[in-house]
Amino acid sequence: MQKNRVGQRNLHTGRSVCNQYIVLMKTACLIFILIWTSASAQSVIEKSRILYEERKYAEAGVLLHGVKESEKDYGAARYFLGRIAYDQKKYEDAADFFEEATEAKDGQVAIYYNWLGNTCGTIAQDANVFRQGMLAPKMKRAWEKAIELDPEILDARYSLISYYTQAPGIMGGSFDKAKEMSRKIGEIIPVQGHRTMGNILVLEKKYDEAEREYIAMAKLDRGFSSVLSNFYFNQKKYDKAFALFDEALKTNPADMIAVYQMGKTCALSGQRLDYGEECLQKYLAHTPAKNEPSHAGANMRLAQIYEKKGNRAEAKQKYEAALKSDNSLQEAKDGLTRVSKP
Repeated sequence: MQKNRVGQRNLHTGRSVCNQYIVLMKTACLIFILIWTSASAQSVIEKSRILYEERKYAEAGVLLHGVKESEKDYGAARYFLGRIAYDQKKYEDAADFFEEATEAKDGQVAIYYNWLGNTCGTIAQDANVFRQGMLAPKMKRAWEKAIELDPEILDARYSLISYYTQAPGIMGGSFDKAKEMSRKIGEIIPVQGHRTMGNILVLEKKYDEAEREYIAMAKLDRGFSSVLSNFYFNQKKYDKAFALFDEALKTNPADMIAVYQMGKTCALSGQRLDYGEECLQKYLAHTPAKNEPSHAGANMRLAQIYEKKGNRAEAKQKYEAALKSDNSLQEAKDGLTRVSKP
């Protein structure tokens, strides 16, 4: 009898263990399914992003169009479809995709609104006055919403500064609003605050105040000295540009950005041409980093020096070299036309 009870107990224990094992297996399978489903959903966006970056637009589009409106990644899918359409210059389609992205369940993302504003701005550039009037408030609201969602999205802040300085007052244009936005940018990145404020002041033709902002900017980051020098070029204050780069090269003769900018100053001013030629030849012997001017630009400036020296053959050769590297350089195209005339 006791042996029978022990057997029953063992049988019960075995069933209990078996049941627990079954429960554990079911739970493990459920967890696996959930993880797999989640990973699969994420992989659609991730795979599409990789394909987009590889410019495999058709393959990315097939995946993205397969994401249904009820799915949590629908907004992300419409956003990438918008990016594809924008890259293909299908701006109307891009605007529709970006708007759909912002309206999705997962659509409250700053970059979606920023791209909606950018695309509306691109469309407005070639639109008639009536269409521009319809698009202006839409792009403004989109950039404002982007900033609301992410106060540090600087691209939207830059866009709003452009909007405020170009739009009429009746549509929200205001230099005061532009300056306030510039101050907000300065709280995030001080050097950009000075740069944007300088740009606004130039538009207001307050050149002395703009110069102070640009000087403060260049002191914070030497990499922005080209913005200050361009201001001097536009004002034809070549003496100040020379002083700027003389000081930079005195401090660091190996500063290749300053070497290039000195050559450019000589080319544009028509002064110190031999020194400018020396600087640009030195720059052409240097391999530019990503943040440094291109050899195409250096060849163009060197061509301008040769042209000013009356050496048309050398100028023609350097203009052609510049355009071979970068066919978008309008100054080089104009220069080549001049020196090619009989």
